[in-house]
Amino acid sequence: MTTHCLRSVCTTIVIQRNLPPEEKMKPFMTTALVCLFAFSSATLAATPEATAEFKQKKESAEKEYTEARLKCDAMKGHPKDVCIAEAKAARIHIVSNAKATLLNTEKARAKSAKEIANADFALAKAMCGSQVGNDKDVCIKKADAVRIAAIANASAVKKANDARSEASSDKQDANYEVALEKCNALVGTAKDMCVSAAKTKFKKM
Repeated sequence: MTTHCLRSVCTTIVIQRNLPPEEKMKPFMTTALVCLFAFSSATLAATPEATAEFKQKKESAEKEYTEARLKCDAMKGHPKDVCIAEAKAARIHIVSNAKATLLNTEKARAKSAKEIANADFALAKAMCGSQVGNDKDVCIKKADAVRIAAIANASAVKKANDARSEASSDKQDANYEVALEKCNALVGTAKDMCVSAAKTKFKKM
């Protein structure tokens, strides 16, 4: 899943070229959010292997960015601005998603979503630069609306997952209290063993 998401980021950038500027962010952000929160239910520890994988992805993204910037430097004017914004957005997508996966927290995923939304907005804004007057203003306004919606969606997902986690914790605490109450019907060693078993089962050690 991780590899697929990272590849889809770059693929999405390519296929957006023929879309209107204000529309190009939508599939890009959808891809980003799907990838970003695909790991929300997984339990991934920041193992040495995971850290090394993150470092490799970051270094690869930086290398690709440097290569892309060299191509951009050969351009001029508006095409150059768009080229640079695309390179930056691609790098941020890869690095932010990888870091969110490494840290595996709701806070990290929400932060990554915000970084990606801002990068996509910068790209869309650069694309709007080919227009003038009111058309340009409308283009930028639409792009900003997409950015705000993406951040709001990420925030909503974070709140929902936080609430789900809190509810699960409350349920476990309630079941632990029930187990302890059952232990109260016992005495001596039997009670001690019952309490110990309950603590182990509900991770209250």
